[in-house]
Amino acid sequence: MSIGLRPGAVALVTGAGQRVGQAIAIALAAAGARVAIHYRESRSGAEATLAAVREVGSDGFLVRADLADGAAAAPLITEVVATAGRLDLLVNSAAAFERVPLDAVDAAAWDRAFAVNARAPFLLAVAAARAMGAEGGAIISLSDHLAHETSEAYLVHGLSKSVVEAMTRQLARQFAPQVRINAIAPGFILAPPGMSEATIAHFASTTPLQRNGAVEDVVAAVLALATAPYVTGVVLPVDGGRHLGV
Repeated sequence: MSIGLRPGAVALVTGAGQRVGQAIAIALAAAGARVAIHYRESRSGAEATLAAVREVGSDGFLVRADLADGAAAAPLITEVVATAGRLDLLVNSAAAFERVPLDAVDAAAWDRAFAVNARAPFLLAVAAARAMGAEGGAIISLSDHLAHETSEAYLVHGLSKSVVEAMTRQLARQFAPQVRINAIAPGFILAPPGMSEATIAHFASTTPLQRNGAVEDVVAAVLALATAPYVTGVVLPVDGGRHLGV
């Protein structure tokens, strides 16, 4: 059974070449993990993550996969285990975040969101849990406050993240006691490109803690769940209280 981020632990972080995934990978390295840094297109970002990982005194390696391809998940886990010899922690951070107004939602938009946001984390989690085996480990997936808040522009995105939360509960039961499986539902952390200052301010003012979140807030939650030996099947809101109703 996993008892935390033990010395020599190997962590795979998907989408680790940019934004929140990059910060999570660096923080896990600072906590002592060897990090498999996944990317799809942002190789330069992944290389920057690797450099930062080494600066904090750890090591890592790059792994590339297109998670929109349903056949890519299991081979990615196999590659990490073959390279590092083990896998102790999976962080499903990679996501597709596309603004698609309701009138523009079609089968292609649905498939783009669900392929990366729902199918890939599920397949990765199952393959990772099986690879962890009797030694155990932990899996943390990133959901989104839009799994709970209605949004006409991000309807499909929110629906895909709802699957992540249901998946977390289902798989936590299936793979207990060896593997702990949890999720984090961040609130407003990083503004999408092109969002107005007025909209950003509106999110802050309608959040009970009266501010928007920071990447560090998500990183702290990942570290907490990675090292919490008696927690599984939890979806942790890191949203400043937005889950209470806005």
